[in-house]
Amino acid sequence: MHRRPETPTAVTASDTVTRSGPLTWVQQWHWFERTVPPARRVNPTPLADHCHVPPPATVADVHAALAALTARHEALRTTVDPLRPVQHVHRADWAPLPVDHLDVPVVDAATLEAATAALAARPIDPERNPPWLARVLLEAGRPRAVLIAAHHVLIDGWGLAVLLDQLHGQLRCAVAPLAASPHPLDALAAQAPARARAAEREWLMRLADNPTGVLTPFRGSGNGNGNGDGSGSGSEAGAGRHRLQHRSADAYHDVHRVARRHRVSPEVVVLAALAHDVATRTGELRFLASVVVSNRARAALRTGVGVRALTVPVQIDLRPGAAFGEVVASVAAASAAAYRHGQWRPAELVAAQARMDRRRGVLSVPALEYNCYSWPRDYLVPGYPALAQHPAPDGSAGWLRSAPDEPCDTLYVDLALDTGAVTLDVTVGDHLLDAAQAAALPVRLCALLRALAGGAGCPVPARPLAPAAPGWWRAPQGWVRPAAVEEVLRGHPGVLDVTVAPGGGTTGADDGPYLVARARTAPGVTPEDLHRHVLDHLDAAPGVLAPGRYVLSPVGHPPHRSTTATTGTRTLRVPRRPPVTGAERALAEAVAAVTAVAPDGPPTDSPDVPGGRARPDGPDGPDAVDLNRCLAEHGVTLLAVPPLLALLHRSGLTGIAPDDLTGTASLGRLAATLEPLPPRAHRGGGTSP
Repeated sequence: MHRRPETPTAVTASDTVTRSGPLTWVQQWHWFERTVPPARRVNPTPLADHCHVPPPATVADVHAALAALTARHEALRTTVDPLRPVQHVHRADWAPLPVDHLDVPVVDAATLEAATAALAARPIDPERNPPWLARVLLEAGRPRAVLIAAHHVLIDGWGLAVLLDQLHGQLRCAVAPLAASPHPLDALAAQAPARARAAEREWLMRLADNPTGVLTPFRGSGNGNGNGDGSGSGSEAGAGRHRLQHRSADAYHDVHRVARRHRVSPEVVVLAALAHDVATRTGELRFLASVVVSNRARAALRTGVGVRALTVPVQIDLRPGAAFGEVVASVAAASAAAYRHGQWRPAELVAAQARMDRRRGVLSVPALEYNCYSWPRDYLVPGYPALAQHPAPDGSAGWLRSAPDEPCDTLYVDLALDTGAVTLDVTVGDHLLDAAQAAALPVRLCALLRALAGGAGCPVPARPLAPAAPGWWRAPQGWVRPAAVEEVLRGHPGVLDVTVAPGGGTTGADDGPYLVARARTAPGVTPEDLHRHVLDHLDAAPGVLAPGRYVLSPVGHPPHRSTTATTGTRTLRVPRRPPVTGAERALAEAVAAVTAVAPDGPPTDSPDVPGGRARPDGPDGPDAVDLNRCLAEHGVTLLAVPPLLALLHRSGLTGIAPDDLTGTASLGRLAATLEPLPPRAHRGGGTSP
């Protein structure tokens, strides 16, 4: 029987707050991410895991242990403001423990998996209630396991593991009374703006210096349906993403043998194996990995549950024929160099990257995302039906797959070294890897580790094992699909026909290879119009890149004068456009309002950074807002997105998701997607004004 959970009562009285302060830079990303539609998030929210209850502990003991942990960890009693990056720490008794109980016939692995997924599916409101939930599994009336789900804005994966370890220790009576642990508010003084600016400059330079779309041209069938059976529609954008989990007991011993041989950590070995696999498949020897670091250098921080993990840019540089020993040494050195950049401001960096991307005319994302604390450990992120388990032929491992949802442009691999087993969680868009290839990736990595443990050198191949799909071209910025650029350009009014093809020579910086768009257009269409249109649609499909030259042939011009002079993007100056329509005016007013107070600190990017520039001043009013520029070019960062959406909502407009506001789309394109809020009915049946 499922007992009704004891729902915590929302407590908003200020007398329960013991202290308040801004969110740390680390927390700011998750504070923004909580506003993104769940299907479009990459990080699971909430996180969830479990621990067993040692006998003879009782339900009362579980409640007492959770109360003690709540008193120790301020993060367990912290709430966040919905529109400002502020957090409030409450008294230990400010709300009932968010605990319920579930009677089950038996507490086995399948039950734990299903129950943990069900708890993770329950929403957590970190604005009014404790940022965690607990569920006690009862077998024959005795507690056998405790499940905990935590909201990522206040507790990260490391913190959840610490919380469960301390809970288990309390139940075993194996630990002394717990002392207070550091809270994210205690870390505010250690946030050095100069260090953050250096890290952000490093990120921007790495993103600008690496090819984009490394994985996309090397997908398998390319059918886009995620089935790998050739039955898809042929869509290049793909239908969604796959989330897979693979476990292997054999790989656990293999990775440790290889790590001891090369005197590096097991985590570095797995990242090196992943880099080796990407280079083998694609032939790209230089690409960027975004690697999560815990930022818990001091011992006192290792027992705290607050959010501290951020990512660093690890530069992968390999050479053909390099044995794996050289690969792992290169990855280890690059990781050590990147760890210096483990402190940056997501709110500022995301805006700086959007400005850089719009200026370069290409979306720059890392080829890999690597996390050394796997999620989820015993279940897949809930909310995706048709979960199915498929045992490996040798019985040593298995993998889970979920139905695809929203696509993603990066390969995410999370590693967990559980007791006696390696767990690899893979999240990937099906336009990068179809279902069969996504399932094969962790199996292939484990096979590589087995060969390495046996003494094989496994050199990096001189040529890619998978040829690039037809229709892709390796531009200086990365891989581009001219047909996708043509499709975007045809969507601009007045474009009658267009052909996009590589052009330019190979001598001199100004004569390098670039894309040339040759278009037959209606009179009045300019290269600036087409360039702005492409910048607005860089996220339309994989492989879109702004052409370096535009050659227009207006209809009705004499043949000998029908072609305009070739125009390079470096000389294009898209004219300013003020707001005109009601939706544009409302968006401009919201932008002017959120940028009226300039963000703290100096600009994150500068002219000496590739794609960089000084941060523009906030507009003086709605008439100063340029609809041909993106939000980031107006100085809008992640921290301004929630209040901006609230202002649009107050104006009666909706239709924009929070992550839509972080890209390169111009305000004009965003305003075109706005739509009126649907009328709300009063309880008496009438409609609100």
